[in-house]
Amino acid sequence: MKRFLSVFYARNLEFVRDRGSLGFNILFPLLIVIGFGFAFSGKPKDLYKVAVLGSQSDLSLDSDVMERFLKTPFVQFVPVDNLNESIDKVKHHQFDLLISNEEKGQNSPLKYWINDSSPQGAIAEKLLEAATKSVGQNEILKESVTGQQIRYVDWLIAGLLSMNMMFSALFGVGYVIVRYRKNGVLRRFKATPVTAFEFLAAQVVSRFLLIGVVSSFIFMSSMFLIRFQMNGSYLNLILVYSLGALCLISLGLLIAARVKSEELASGLLNLLTWPMMFLSGIWFSLEGANPIMQKLANLSPLTHVTKAARAIMLEGASLAAVAPHLIVLGVLTAVFMTLGSVLFSWD
Repeated sequence: MKRFLSVFYARNLEFVRDRGSLGFNILFPLLIVIGFGFAFSGKPKDLYKVAVLGSQSDLSLDSDVMERFLKTPFVQFVPVDNLNESIDKVKHHQFDLLISNEEKGQNSPLKYWINDSSPQGAIAEKLLEAATKSVGQNEILKESVTGQQIRYVDWLIAGLLSMNMMFSALFGVGYVIVRYRKNGVLRRFKATPVTAFEFLAAQVVSRFLLIGVVSSFIFMSSMFLIRFQMNGSYLNLILVYSLGALCLISLGLLIAARVKSEELASGLLNLLTWPMMFLSGIWFSLEGANPIMQKLANLSPLTHVTKAARAIMLEGASLAAVAPHLIVLGVLTAVFMTLGSVLFSWD
């Protein structure tokens, strides 16, 4: 019992004296609570999602119909500015209804798009018809579109692959290197002819290949079991995930460049992974979310990986269409890799 209490006391003292780890263990749960409170506070969740096409960024009230319809409770109205993209989302049941708000005037004909196979779209259409009849306007133009419904699992699979890649990249590189440093393994490497570049390159390539094998297995197994949609090029998808893996591995190297404590490394990695997981559009769409949240999400490399992969899988997007995401990932990879190499320390 004396030996047990001595080890118990020493371990607790080690943890308490590590101010960084202690701070993260106290502050990180608080930050998570605050973040979720900010993200999900407010009115109850809306039941329907209606896109409003207009020339202004806000939802203007240009007619009696729009003024009345926009006051419908439990309907989320999302301002959009791209007609073709919005119609595609109506086809795939991502929007229940699309209304053109570009015609001005009190008696201007209203035009809307709907997927006749969408159950929620049918209800949203009834609400719109009720708003038109209540103000005595009968002229309303309907455009029916058709498209395969995107199941939630079809939409989710791209994000799950990205999330699995993120955890493998960050913890598989960052945490391991910190453990090497703490256990004195890096000091032994320092005494050998191996350079820092060679050591880091080996870590990157090893983890990259491992992520590729594991992700490929998960992808093929999920395709066999779930039969999710894959409308784009497999080569384009491989390129997106490859660049995303390199970017996240480089971020893990940056975190592990000088950190000596496993507890601190774990806190830093959790501080990165959990916000990225919930703010990168993996579990739910950020359309119509708080604008500040959307801007923060665009700072995450996981957001660009998920958006690019999802566009290829669900919309059959080309490389040119996802080029902005690839450019951001390439720039972040170069920045993380450079800083990680410069700041890296054996000791």
